[in-house]
Amino acid sequence: MSIFETTRVSVRIGEDEIAFETGKIAKQAGGAVVVKCGDTHVLSTATKGGLRDVDFLPLTVDVEERMYAVGKIPGSFFRREARAGEKATLTARMIDRPIRPLFPKGWHYETQLVTMPLSVDQEHPYDILAMNGASAALAISEIPVAKHVGAVRVGKLDGDFVINPNEEDHPEMDLDLIVAGTDEAILMVEAGANGVTEAEILDALDIAHGEIKKLVATIEELRQKIGKEKLVIDEPTIDEGLLSEITSSHRQALVDAIATEGKLERYEAIDEVKDAVVAQYAPETGDAEADSARKSDVKTAINAIEKDTIRKAIAIDKKRPDGRAQDEIRPIECEVDISPRVHGSALFTRGETQVLGNVTLGTTRMDMRIDGLGLETSKTFFHHYNFPPFSVGEAGFMRGPKRRDIGHGALAERALSPSVPSQEDFPYVIRAVSETLESNGSSSMGSVCASSMAMQAAGIPVKSPVAGVAMGLIKEGDDYIVLTDIAGVEDHLGDMDFKVAGSADGINALQMDIKITGVTFDILTDALEQARKGRLFILGKMAEAIDGPREEMSPHAPRIESIKIDPEKIGAVIGKGGETIRSLCEEFEADIDVEDDGTIRIYAPTGTQVEEAVARIEGMTKEAEIGDRYPAAKVVKTTTFGAFVELVKGTDGLLHISNVKPGGRVETVEEVLESGQVIDVTVGEVDRERGRIGLRMTDDPQIAGKSKEEIAALSANKGGGGGGGRGGDGGRRRRDRGDRESRG
Repeated sequence: MSIFETTRVSVRIGEDEIAFETGKIAKQAGGAVVVKCGDTHVLSTATKGGLRDVDFLPLTVDVEERMYAVGKIPGSFFRREARAGEKATLTARMIDRPIRPLFPKGWHYETQLVTMPLSVDQEHPYDILAMNGASAALAISEIPVAKHVGAVRVGKLDGDFVINPNEEDHPEMDLDLIVAGTDEAILMVEAGANGVTEAEILDALDIAHGEIKKLVATIEELRQKIGKEKLVIDEPTIDEGLLSEITSSHRQALVDAIATEGKLERYEAIDEVKDAVVAQYAPETGDAEADSARKSDVKTAINAIEKDTIRKAIAIDKKRPDGRAQDEIRPIECEVDISPRVHGSALFTRGETQVLGNVTLGTTRMDMRIDGLGLETSKTFFHHYNFPPFSVGEAGFMRGPKRRDIGHGALAERALSPSVPSQEDFPYVIRAVSETLESNGSSSMGSVCASSMAMQAAGIPVKSPVAGVAMGLIKEGDDYIVLTDIAGVEDHLGDMDFKVAGSADGINALQMDIKITGVTFDILTDALEQARKGRLFILGKMAEAIDGPREEMSPHAPRIESIKIDPEKIGAVIGKGGETIRSLCEEFEADIDVEDDGTIRIYAPTGTQVEEAVARIEGMTKEAEIGDRYPAAKVVKTTTFGAFVELVKGTDGLLHISNVKPGGRVETVEEVLESGQVIDVTVGEVDRERGRIGLRMTDDPQIAGKSKEEIAALSANKGGGGGGGRGGDGGRRRRDRGDRESRG
């Protein structure tokens, strides 16, 4: 008899069954659930810690990837997992965003949600299971979250919507939409797309919500079977009498402060009003404990008045803090070529949000290697986002990218990726970096705009320019207003943050967080249409600075050219033990990548070096033909009947003794030539069946100045170029040997 009492519930979502199991492992956690789909198994836990004296929700979400889940050993020096990768970080954010608003106000217990993929079959991605598992773990724990959250992925493949598509289909999808919500409303959307329409997004959201309801019902079934009794906490209340007094005495001063022009000036004016309120209603009495409690009550009241004042002014009076109309975008200024040594740069300023976009080009060797649990192993385009503290007028630590930085960088990358040309059309690795220099709302969408312009300035043949805009929502009762290009205060106090990025043709990326449950599809329709108009307006402003990709790249950008050779000639390029390719790299200061199909990519600091390297490789791999000239051929051996001459690495020809000295015969070859001497020769005969190449001195009066056809006719009439020689087959034998040796 088993010592475990396992409880299991399941539901069919799309084509697959998703099962929730609890009671077997991690039983000391507050709530522990293993979510299974195929051979992908994910452990999710939710645990309550001690009570903290803080005025915020102390929630931590961790996703811990383990390489054993896909049968791999980590690629690091220590062969151990280190900090969370990008996939784990983005998954943690997707777990956090829909769940955080559902915690009760006043919940100040340390709370941690931990997700560990135990097995990943690389067919069923673990992120969707992790999101559902976290909600299920909370549901059966003592932590009092208001609603259960379900999550699904909707893909568009070959024109059809697919629920939770297999991972191998993801690169082919025109839409990759992750949706989380309760049985009543959608709370979070994360999407990457390839120019889909607003109507398609709405259809996908509708389909997703139907599946979410099924997941929520299943989680509730699990809670009813095994859930713990929820803790009851007293939510903080506001002293209504104090609230009324402060409203009467200082509300108008607060209204005037909110109307102050300029973000920092507005914040300063509001803080002055708050300080005056605290001074009047919470004077020092000498009782530290009582003074602290009174001051806390006063601050809570004035903050509530501030929030109520701003929200009602926007939703009911239709007055935004900075005076804009609901669909008005702040003044935009665009400029390119900000940093002269950068391969492409642009400055995008929208109101008090300013982003510097920088683009660097590199060789295919500079691709980003991904050591993760998915199928993707490398990327040739990636976008990084930085948010230094000075951008909001603060001083703080700068210790690498935070989760928010990684999330915003990934969002901009999704938006820009559909515009990036293929490796066949543009064989560079592209790194875009956005530096947030000022921020007052939606620096992530500013990053999309700045990086799109920088890519065009770098001469990257992008398929289309891309822009982004952030939408907001303020809803008071039945009154609501959808806001275009939200500022920081509208984001902080609003009910929705809806970022939409794309080209003139459609949406490339979308991210939505909703803080309330009353967002209807009519509101989402309005928001998407308003975002489309805003996006087109911003694209027009960007076009004033740069209207399409430049034809020429920066003189400081590297040059890459791709050529194709016969795969059998690869050995000639590599040489014995890699000797030839190393010498080419040193001579032309180049990086040369050789692929098994014969594709060769040459990267060098200048166009001239690339052209010379290409010419050399083409000469090395080209079959010799009658009339071909080799002005720098090298004598490798002299014999009684002539000299063997190396035309290129791996291919020799014979210069017969009768042709060593034009116009006269010599007794010995050594009278004219010696080993190591560089001479100018022309091919006079090619006998492919016997593998022979016959040579003449280029200044021989019989062939000097003649066309290839005339030389061929001369060879036919006079029996060739004066004798055969080792070449074709012999050279090929050496190339094959060099190929084998270079490949070990």
